[in-house]
Amino acid sequence: MERVYNFSAGPACLPQEVLELAQKDFISYGGTGMNVMEMSHRSKEYQDIIDTADADLRELLNIPDNYDVLFLQGGASMQFAMVPLNLMTKHKKVHAVNTGMWSKKAIAEAKKFGEVNVVASSEDKTFSYIPELKAEMFTPDADYVHITSNNTIYGTKFSHIPDVGSLPLVSDMSSCILSEEINVADYGLIYAGAQKNIGPAGVTIVIVRKDLVENAPEDIPTMLRYKTHADNGSMFNTPPTYAIYIAGLVFKHLKKLGGVGQMELINKEKAEMLYEFLDNSTMFSATVEPKYRSLMNVPFVTGNEELDKKFVAEAKKAGMVNLKGHRSVGGMRASIYNAMPEEGVRSLVAFMAEFEAHNI
Repeated sequence: MERVYNFSAGPACLPQEVLELAQKDFISYGGTGMNVMEMSHRSKEYQDIIDTADADLRELLNIPDNYDVLFLQGGASMQFAMVPLNLMTKHKKVHAVNTGMWSKKAIAEAKKFGEVNVVASSEDKTFSYIPELKAEMFTPDADYVHITSNNTIYGTKFSHIPDVGSLPLVSDMSSCILSEEINVADYGLIYAGAQKNIGPAGVTIVIVRKDLVENAPEDIPTMLRYKTHADNGSMFNTPPTYAIYIAGLVFKHLKKLGGVGQMELINKEKAEMLYEFLDNSTMFSATVEPKYRSLMNVPFVTGNEELDKKFVAEAKKAGMVNLKGHRSVGGMRASIYNAMPEEGVRSLVAFMAEFEAHNI
């Protein structure tokens, strides 16, 4: 069966090698006579799967020992509530940076639990840039600072993290986790829905400093308390077992390729290839200012809605799918996560050049 190049923003493409490994073990994983989906999460076999996934993720991101790694459910959207429930405890206040739809949703949810001080926003220019942030914006009368490291819809990213002093920095990394090296110790909490750059939908990764876990109030709902999951190895209840299994295969795949540092080099090459074409095209143009451009999500337009539609339709016929931009911004968007091979980006650039030649 022929594979397409899937530029979806999520659920997104997975490494073919991972899919083939899962296919090989689909009927009987490791000689158990069962698919992982059928396996008890209390079994030794499954415990090995989740323990290995935890260890491999810790190795890939060099996660310090004073951080818990949690495999949760509910997507990043659940974290919009879990974060303030667990962390907005002393001052009942959070500093937030508004850089897109997902940060707006995180801000709206946090307002249900306390005060949200939006220190800066890029909404004035349709979130096409990251606002300038200064240390004095982040006063100590808040419980934490919230950012969205990579903005999936608008194609912007933080090129460096803000100076927030001693406040815990919380980041939604759903669309950029594992794509470039980070220092986990710079953050109090990182969360990421898996369906963009890790694995299938259904599991959400949370990396959280242990003191923040321990200091959460005891009167919040049991399932929404990080300590519940930390104390039970992410298995207080039945976890998304198969999604965690596939995520674990992805972690092993990334280690085999050379780790996050090597992926960063590859991702920069892929992104530069696409942005270079867009910056020199007479038909297509990127929508984000160069210094804020994402490595993962590349929005672009022709300036003509009918031409955009024609491009998306013809690209699909050529085996390049899910290039339509988010409904809120239109145009096109190529999501080029870790699993998108370099050949996929080369094929897209070649197709764009051909489309331009025939439609100018």
